[in-house]
Amino acid sequence: MKRITMGVIVSVAVMMATTAQAQAPSWTVPDESKRCPSKWGATDERGSANHMKPASVLNAVKLIKTGDVIELAHVLGPGMAISPTRRFDMHAKRTFMNAASNERGSNEELIVTELGQVGTQFDGFAHQTHRNSWYNCFKVDENATRGGFSKLGIHNVGALITRGVLIDVAGFKGVDMLGDTYEITVEDLQGALKKQNMTLQPGDAVIINTGWGKLYGKDNPRYMKSNPGIGVKAAEWLVTQDPMLMGADNAPVEVSPNPDKQLSLPVHQIALVVNGIHLLENLKLDELAAKNVHEFAFMMQPLKIQGGTGSTVSPIAVR
Repeated sequence: MKRITMGVIVSVAVMMATTAQAQAPSWTVPDESKRCPSKWGATDERGSANHMKPASVLNAVKLIKTGDVIELAHVLGPGMAISPTRRFDMHAKRTFMNAASNERGSNEELIVTELGQVGTQFDGFAHQTHRNSWYNCFKVDENATRGGFSKLGIHNVGALITRGVLIDVAGFKGVDMLGDTYEITVEDLQGALKKQNMTLQPGDAVIINTGWGKLYGKDNPRYMKSNPGIGVKAAEWLVTQDPMLMGADNAPVEVSPNPDKQLSLPVHQIALVVNGIHLLENLKLDELAAKNVHEFAFMMQPLKIQGGTGSTVSPIAVR
């Protein structure tokens, strides 16, 4: 009886160990000792925005041949796709009619919203954490105030002008739109770049077309429920290319939900927390893709929100 009991105990222990191993998450956040200090220095708050230099501007300007300007932002308004935890309320105000002889009237608006995280939006480093730790291992509880975060505020970013590269994964796969939860792989990115006869350069604004943006403003529930996007491996490969930012025509840039049910938007941590690379979400890429514009001058400036986590933006592509 004792022998049987011991055998049962051993079997149960083996099964528990096997189950725990099988359930281990497919990716974990690196220890602080492995990701800090940042390659930009222990006190750095700009991360990949450090690529913004006169050389990046001059490199971008060389790509302008026709003067064609393509807007990459959706309109902020009641028809936009938005997280159910966020809001965008605009109230027009007829203020007054001035008494002077020229009868000058004034109008303005009151907008109540998460200004950094609605519409076409640019994620700053204060937006995402691993537990209490941000990019470059700054600590949230040491820098949170009622008036904004004292470290990593979006006001640090400034103007970004660089070479933009559209990686048209939907076009490479021969579809108008990738599947609802399709995970873009390294092979997809490399295959699309090869088809476009392009290579990435350090400091690029890397923009990924999934076709998902076709749903924006037309089928917002489906747009927000899930989306195709890059997975962990693809994100890690893009990080090795040293971009200024990574963007896409979906809400989180990455595939959502992640195929690994234990992970919640891991690419946000890979980009913003671990490597200090900005994300650009909800881009409008239909015109860019339709015109087969794969290389362009990318221009954008976030709002200077003191201590903000991000900014609604209106980037443009100029060719």
